[in-house]
Amino acid sequence: MSQSPDTSRILSVPALTRVEGETALRLRIHDRTVTEARLSIYEAPRFFEALLRGRAHTEPPDLTSRICGICPVAYQLSACRAVEDACGVDVDGRLARLRRLLYCGEWIESQTLHIYLLHAPDFLGHDDVIGMSRSDPAHVRRGLRLKQTGNAVVELLGGRAVHPVSVRLGGFHRTPTRTELRPLAERLRVALDDAWDTVQWVAGFDFPDDAECEADLLALAEPGTYAIESGVPTVVPYDATRPAWSFPLRTFCDHVTETQVPHSTALHSRLDGRRHLTGSLARYAVSGHLLSPTALEAAAAAGLDDPPLREGRDGAGPGTVCRNPFRSILVRAVEVFYAVEEALRIITEYERPASPYVPVPARSGVGHGATEAPRGLLYHRYAFDREGRVTDARITPPTAQNQGAIEEDLRRSVQAALDRGQDSEAELTRLCERVIRNHDPCISCSAHFLDLEITCPHPTGPA
Repeated sequence: MSQSPDTSRILSVPALTRVEGETALRLRIHDRTVTEARLSIYEAPRFFEALLRGRAHTEPPDLTSRICGICPVAYQLSACRAVEDACGVDVDGRLARLRRLLYCGEWIESQTLHIYLLHAPDFLGHDDVIGMSRSDPAHVRRGLRLKQTGNAVVELLGGRAVHPVSVRLGGFHRTPTRTELRPLAERLRVALDDAWDTVQWVAGFDFPDDAECEADLLALAEPGTYAIESGVPTVVPYDATRPAWSFPLRTFCDHVTETQVPHSTALHSRLDGRRHLTGSLARYAVSGHLLSPTALEAAAAAGLDDPPLREGRDGAGPGTVCRNPFRSILVRAVEVFYAVEEALRIITEYERPASPYVPVPARSGVGHGATEAPRGLLYHRYAFDREGRVTDARITPPTAQNQGAIEEDLRRSVQAALDRGQDSEAELTRLCERVIRNHDPCISCSAHFLDLEITCPHPTGPA
């Protein structure tokens, strides 16, 4: 590997293949010090927020579900909550539990997709899931069964597995009967064993011990339950001397600010001026102690530390926050187990609602909604005029919030590799792949993730 006389070089990935969108990676190294790490999204803006202006108050759920084919339920239900908030409607009881069941289906299929098809090959020395299927076919079959079960939940409640059509403001266009849910319960019982085996499987992976995400952790918190489809934004600061704290959802934009950066068409977010991370690690830090007893057993089986306990709960002190991004796959596996168990609980207790929805009449106002997408906290805000037309919209997805933390993890990880004398193109390529995948950005994967190109700038020329 050639270098310029001043030992400066740029590691450039002009296009990341197998991503949902168009993204590039650039690392600048000078005298074996990483001075810059950029994850550049250069895909043309999609203008969903502008597209929503002038639309009727009933339209955001269906329109925003098209933002993502992997987690459309998250967009639908976040939009529903924001519109219903603006209209002064609270959906609770049986309809709220059905929404949670639908969301469990998305968690199962999306988290399983990441664990088996995207992330596990990195730990097992395979280039992709195709290679993994040759040496570990039983594991891949188990992952596909789990994902298909999650798809089945979404399809039954939502009308189809991708971009569901049965969701509407106030509930659903149609709710299932107990008889229709019975076969789904049978599938979920099988999936519960598969989910437990998944936890045991990923617990056997080797994890670097020195990785740490230096960012505040942000997730929703809901009293008495592991937050999925609702909650209050809650922060676990990186500074362990500071206690966890929450803020009202209506002030989300006061705390999470977005700015445009020159190297990306995606906005970057900061939480009160600091880097923050959403997603599984943040959820476990905020609400891990509210997992079901069996899910907590799964967490212990995965080798996760006792989850932090909120101050004052049973007089216990806080547990250890897991900040190792490589171990995020463990938390995702536990969340899959919890989602399967929670789906079974909801179906077992299910009584069909008297009406599939509650009316949500239009009115002027501003509404806020947030849910926990598989990748983290997803926030929607809408303003409406007297006719119920959208006058302003803001959508803050988890991946945009996480970009700053991903870039910092890339910088720290490559720096640590250089300090250990690992500076070959192949080594750095594999490392960058793993660091990015740890955070499960909203991308899809195929045969190859990064094609790393290293160029050496002229010592006297522009960087």
